[in-house]
Amino acid sequence: MSLSRRGLLAGTGTMAMVGAASASPASATSARHGHRPVRTGFDRLAADGYRALAGQRVGVVTNPTGVTRDVRHIVDVMHADARVRLVAVFGPEHGFRGTAQAGGSEGRSTDPATGLPVYDTYGVSGQTLADIFTASGVDTVVFDIQDVGARFYTYIWTLYDCMRAAALARKRFLVLDRPNPVTGRTASGPVLDKAFATFVGREPIAQAHGMTVAELARLFNAEFLRGRVELTTSAMTGWRRGDFHDATALPWVPPSPNMPTPDTALVYAGTCLFEGTNLSEGRGTTRPFELLGAEGVDGRWAAAVNALDLPGVRCREAYFTPTFSKFQGKTVGGVQLHMHDRESYDPVRTGVALLVTAKRVWSAFAWRSDHWIDKLTGSATVRTLIDAGADPDEVVGAWQDGLRAFRATREKYLLYR
Repeated sequence: MSLSRRGLLAGTGTMAMVGAASASPASATSARHGHRPVRTGFDRLAADGYRALAGQRVGVVTNPTGVTRDVRHIVDVMHADARVRLVAVFGPEHGFRGTAQAGGSEGRSTDPATGLPVYDTYGVSGQTLADIFTASGVDTVVFDIQDVGARFYTYIWTLYDCMRAAALARKRFLVLDRPNPVTGRTASGPVLDKAFATFVGREPIAQAHGMTVAELARLFNAEFLRGRVELTTSAMTGWRRGDFHDATALPWVPPSPNMPTPDTALVYAGTCLFEGTNLSEGRGTTRPFELLGAEGVDGRWAAAVNALDLPGVRCREAYFTPTFSKFQGKTVGGVQLHMHDRESYDPVRTGVALLVTAKRVWSAFAWRSDHWIDKLTGSATVRTLIDAGADPDEVVGAWQDGLRAFRATREKYLLYR
């Protein structure tokens, strides 16, 4: 398997691996229950005898989600395999082994399980990150992290930053694909205005992008990095764009401490917007991003949301006491989201409707003073429209032109149907 640019679309290749591993007990069980067992990019890499990594010194960008179907970490698996020369690990936000909370990392360390050096990539980009790749001695950087489908989830920008650094350091880059747990049916929400670029959105993609990490890597390389990355992607088999996570028969490993379940991922693309307000987004509870609230909020909020008859979801009046983050140790009132039809549920429109109604029913509603909401939504438009009294349909209508353009661009880089 060559990792050269030759014959690759926009500098991007997709590994067409041959040969299949024998079905595991988990695969047989899932087949009996009507699932289509998904083989991840790593599954296909391993089944092909790691040919794409032959003769290469390898470093892996990963976190606790980089696991096999039987929940062995791929770093442990590759380290034990003589066919792979694994020399380094690179940890993102929350760390390689996942010990850090939001906004934190594990720093530079030696992994006690393998003895491999672990380099910290969080908050590092450009030439500084390229220098880390160079110092590590790797020839090929491998990326394997579970995404959740939202633009402001930082792992996809770790992917982007690492791709850019790999180009600067002249390293090969291999992306091992995993499913988008909330399906890849379509993109939705506002597209980032580049003037608002941060680590929760480097480039103009939709708030809910509807892509896998390998598809995003192809888009990033062609549209934003001008094909400079010597990129290969190892695609999955068995995954279809309409599949939610529970159709994959893959284990769910929380990608970050406040993403405990696939249901959390389904609401996250909308309710994470509450990070830009003075309301709790449910951190410090067992249902982050499904529970929202603040002191002084009562049942009027749930009633106002339900009066909009949003597709696929109802809100219940709820009270909770966060153990950390906003309102730590205080009982607050608010809502819990209950999805009854995930096929019709639109997380971004729901998030906007929740913001609009919260502002209308709670007099103490406020945006964060740093206008973090603008970084999350990708411009000042959502905030200014809501402040002007716009209803949810008016807010959603404001981003449709940009979204249509992104959807057309996105189509060129999709690997699955």
